[in-house]
Amino acid sequence: MCTDADKTTVWDQLSQRDWKAWQRFLHPGVFAEAAAWAGVPQGKGPLHLANLVVFALAAAWFRSKSFAEVLVLVLKLLRDASDWPNSALAQRQRRGRKRAQRQHRHKHDPRGHDPTRLSEEAFVQARRKMPGSFWVGVLLILTRDFQAAHGQRVRWKQFRLLALDGTTIALPHWRRLAASFGTAKNGRGRRTQARMVMLQFPLVRVPFRYELTPCTEDERRVGQRLLQGLETNDLVLLDRGFWSYGLFWQMQHQQAFFATRQKAGVRWHTRRRLGRGDRIVRHSPKDWRKQWKQQGLPESIDLRVIDYQIRGFRKTAVVTNVLDPQAITAAEWVQMATVNEAGRVLEPGLYHRRWEIETSFRELKVTQGMEGGLRSRSPEGIHYEVAGHVLLYLLTRWLIVEAADKAGIDDPLRLSFKAALEELADMRETLVHADLDHVRHVLLPRLLERIASHRVPLRPGRHYPRPRDTQPKAKGNERYQKPSKLKRKVT
Repeated sequence: MCTDADKTTVWDQLSQRDWKAWQRFLHPGVFAEAAAWAGVPQGKGPLHLANLVVFALAAAWFRSKSFAEVLVLVLKLLRDASDWPNSALAQRQRRGRKRAQRQHRHKHDPRGHDPTRLSEEAFVQARRKMPGSFWVGVLLILTRDFQAAHGQRVRWKQFRLLALDGTTIALPHWRRLAASFGTAKNGRGRRTQARMVMLQFPLVRVPFRYELTPCTEDERRVGQRLLQGLETNDLVLLDRGFWSYGLFWQMQHQQAFFATRQKAGVRWHTRRRLGRGDRIVRHSPKDWRKQWKQQGLPESIDLRVIDYQIRGFRKTAVVTNVLDPQAITAAEWVQMATVNEAGRVLEPGLYHRRWEIETSFRELKVTQGMEGGLRSRSPEGIHYEVAGHVLLYLLTRWLIVEAADKAGIDDPLRLSFKAALEELADMRETLVHADLDHVRHVLLPRLLERIASHRVPLRPGRHYPRPRDTQPKAKGNERYQKPSKLKRKVT
């Protein structure tokens, strides 16, 4: 790995120019604390852990460029400026070239002669050695700082609201990736894919924790790891695929709460009724494999079941261990977003907030371009790129929350994530060239104001009827219309 002191100074300066929009959140103290939490050294060369995080953000941002192009992107922007010849970086570059000439270094010398250049191979080697525990530490510290600044945004009444769900990510079809993450079969054959399971704050769509695993690993086992360390009065909204008696008791033992949809075929004994469609039941599943007995779990658990039906859908129920109907009423669990007679928007029921994590997966994979934009051929590279995408998403969401606070908007989810990314892209080059004082007092307030101007209207109760096709259907390359039935002529 490259450890040249002059290069380290140069690339620290370049990295600081590249993440000015998030420098308040992603400051050097975060990297130092994450390295201490993970028990790893931060490094001393130009490719130390903090700079590798910045490169991961750039790789997620410019997914159409190769890693070699991402490394020199900021340097290109600086060189195009009119004041480049007199800048400190240009002077360091000239001194490096003169020093190389005096030492008679060959042009292919791996030590190089230009402190503003890094080889792609050095970057690949440093990225491969980057520990995953450091990424976990960065994410935990950032979410801790976010809650310290905007703690009221992640809470619903006395609960800290969380959502847990998983998705699959299509990967490039390379042999090493298929062997590490696995493949799945679809109509076009086998495709390489990984599984991502995420725990997030649904009221602001900020990622809290996540894991990238082979697609064959059970989501419920990944969920057990992500849910370790829950706090008292945490309320986790679960997809029905995470139905697990062991998972229920894990959260119960941590004095946390959960809510999920009822799984088909589950039977229980009703203990008492709290109201229409609201009851307390005792869930006593059969322990065929004796796994719960070996874990020392009780034979049953008391749950609350709220039955409801959405028009046009089958009957279903929300199952939770929040047994007190005064803490969360049945209507608060399952009501749909609507507008009352006074024109005030009524928010959707608490369990329907679980869909915010589905929107986050779509924004990550489609809007931000994570799926289809991964370019690595090694498992370590895929983990690195996905971590950069998750971090970029978190920091952008943080900016959206700040923009909502500044504009006096109650719900930050009413601001467009796509527009926020576009506003960041429009201002990126200006941020690179501007000094920190101008960024802090002029550009960042202007950026937040522009982000807050893109509002997504809440339109509850909308429906989209399927249009009737009045045009004749095509059959092959010709237009085809089903012939009408002919009445038999009676003679």
